[in-house]
Amino acid sequence: MRDLDDVDARLADRLAELRVERGWSLEELAQRSGISRSTLSRLERAEISPTASLLGKLCEVYERTMSRLLAEVEDEPPRLLSAGQQPVWRDEESGFVRRSVSPPHAGLRGEVVEATLRPGADISYDAPPVPGLEQHIWALEGAVEITANGRTHLVEAGGCLRFRLWGASRFRCPGPGPSRYAIFLVLP
Repeated sequence: MRDLDDVDARLADRLAELRVERGWSLEELAQRSGISRSTLSRLERAEISPTASLLGKLCEVYERTMSRLLAEVEDEPPRLLSAGQQPVWRDEESGFVRRSVSPPHAGLRGEVVEATLRPGADISYDAPPVPGLEQHIWALEGAVEITANGRTHLVEAGGCLRFRLWGASRFRCPGPGPSRYAIFLVLP
């Protein structure tokens, strides 16, 4: 088993708790999420860290945003986070880095996330974690191509795209440099 930091270990525990709370077997969760039973078992035992795509599928099944799920594995949430305290999650495989800018709080509806994609990174989600999730995506550096609800938009530095997500989505960095953008999420 590889070394995992505390957040990864708490995330594994929380994923197992969510499944047990619903009374689902690993097989039932595999059917609901489209993730293999063996991968789910390894995730819950903290043998592997989830990719952004896997975590997105689990968030959809558990009807949580990724930020809410990650907030649930944090200790007591603070009201103010300095840049150095903001949790950063990396998916090296896909080239996605996610910083939770907003102090976590499961009871609030809005949050701010900073995302970075390396050139060529391409991440797809089958469905939103919460249908009707409102998103504002503000490109800070580079450009990001976003497909939401069947429409594709190129958002360049300074531009902002706003939509409610009902279906699949895709985030792609066309390059030549990385894409850095802020996501403002508002639960319906």
